[in-house]
Amino acid sequence: MRVADGLGIREVARQSGVPASTLRYYESIGLIPAPPRVSGRRRYDARVLDRLTVITSAQRAGFTLAEVGELLGGMTAGGAVQDSWHLMATRKLPAIAGLIEEFRGMQRLLEGLANCECRDLSQCAALLRACPGPGNAGPSGQRGCG
Repeated sequence: MRVADGLGIREVARQSGVPASTLRYYESIGLIPAPPRVSGRRRYDARVLDRLTVITSAQRAGFTLAEVGELLGGMTAGGAVQDSWHLMATRKLPAIAGLIEEFRGMQRLLEGLANCECRDLSQCAALLRACPGPGNAGPSGQRGCG
């Protein structure tokens, strides 16, 4: 592919769904390679679209940009793509399991609050202090704990 035939930043943004400002940021932090310029304009190789798919998918899976950089580094350092995904996913799963449990506790609390029968703030505060921490069901019959 000739450089002049590459994709402009607007076209990459349109095809990938990643805003141009984000593409420039990814370039500045090394997640995507700096493309050559023709008449001062970036001209991306079409393979950048595959890289952006991996970046956005990794973010949806809960990876930080630093972790995405580590993931991509493992993929380009000669290792198999599956090895990089396996290593990073294995590390990330326990954190995600913890978040899921935290969200379940939040859901139970919100469900209890949706049925709140407290008449004043003091009663509400007393019930909330009696509520167990995240992940516990709470005493049955107490309105407000969930």
